[in-house]
Amino acid sequence: MIAAMDQVDRILAQWRTERPDLDFGPMGTLGRMNRLVRHLREGMDQVFAAHGLNRASFDVLATLRRSGPPFALSPSELIEWTMVTSGTMTNRIDRLEAAGLVERRRNPDDKRGFLIGLTDKGHALIEEAVTEHVANQRRLTAALSDDERAALDALVAKWLAAFETD
Repeated sequence: MIAAMDQVDRILAQWRTERPDLDFGPMGTLGRMNRLVRHLREGMDQVFAAHGLNRASFDVLATLRRSGPPFALSPSELIEWTMVTSGTMTNRIDRLEAAGLVERRRNPDDKRGFLIGLTDKGHALIEEAVTEHVANQRRLTAALSDDERAALDALVAKWLAAFETD
């Protein structure tokens, strides 16, 4: 089965005509990945927006939810899990707190510190949002069989490890 030419194929064909001395294979791989990421983000952002969230707020609420009871983490733990700066995290927490989705609580293990915890409203919202998010991710990956997705996961994990392994 021959796939129809896409925009990336047309760009590569132009480059191969103009610069036949270069190998444009990686350009095709990265170009398709960039286009795919754009489509996937748009698809996921629609679900977040339907719940009054964006990618950043979903990330914080989901991190708290998956941490298990009492659904609370220190700011430094949130920063570690979400990989953002302290200033960015403070901004996110302030917005989520103003929306009544998280609250600052005294840390019982460190009287000088505090934890960020889900409120009942935040817990209910992330329960709904994550359920829809997972169903949406299934829809967004439906073009691949389970075996194809597993193979892609393995390849991407190998590639990512080249950048993230110490």
